[in-house]
Amino acid sequence: MDIRRSQERGYADHGWLKSFHTFSFADYHDPEHMGFSALRVINEDRVAPGQGFGTHGHQNMEIVSYVLEGALEHKDSMGTGSVIKPGYVQRMSAGTGVRHSEFNASKTELVHFLQIWIVPDKAGHPPGYEEKAFTDEDKRGKLRLVASRDGREGSVTIHQDASLYATLLEGQESVTHEVNKSRSSWVHIARGKVDVNGHELVAGDAAAFDENSKITMSAKGNASEVLVFDLP
Repeated sequence: MDIRRSQERGYADHGWLKSFHTFSFADYHDPEHMGFSALRVINEDRVAPGQGFGTHGHQNMEIVSYVLEGALEHKDSMGTGSVIKPGYVQRMSAGTGVRHSEFNASKTELVHFLQIWIVPDKAGHPPGYEEKAFTDEDKRGKLRLVASRDGREGSVTIHQDASLYATLLEGQESVTHEVNKSRSSWVHIARGKVDVNGHELVAGDAAAFDENSKITMSAKGNASEVLVFDLP
């Protein structure tokens, strides 16, 4: 178990955008944290009301957005237009090339979300978009699959042999994830406070696990939200 504390992350304050970078991104460069397996980016973004990321391009990346607070408005060159809120998981496959914008849909409230990039299994996939909603009950006290290679269990589909689980924990609730041979896992605390294999992790903290690990996550008080990546 290798812990990555919240305060160790990169940070950028652009006024309208406050962003924490778990891995190297933009002006933040740390050769010791360039990603983990196929997981390349986890940015925790807070965007001011009425502000956002203007139209820009990407290629050959699976981009997953996970909203924690507020409403995120998405538009892209494929003709997609959508507003996602907490509970939604959005996947955009940049593939051979796509242009998109992401804006705070509210004029009064900030939007707080996780921007996740996963390296695809190969270059040149056709661009694509998908979103799914998952209720709190779907995630309460259990690991709910929200993204996977084959879209099983109603998850969004990504072009990589990776699975993303989400859970909400409170009270005495606990979940366990076993890392199989030749796999690895990354655990990210989205909010709250969680005991992970005897270590207290708080919002923004993360932990990496190698193959043949058993990960036990237990609530510590109020409601907490955790993302678990199962990676090649």
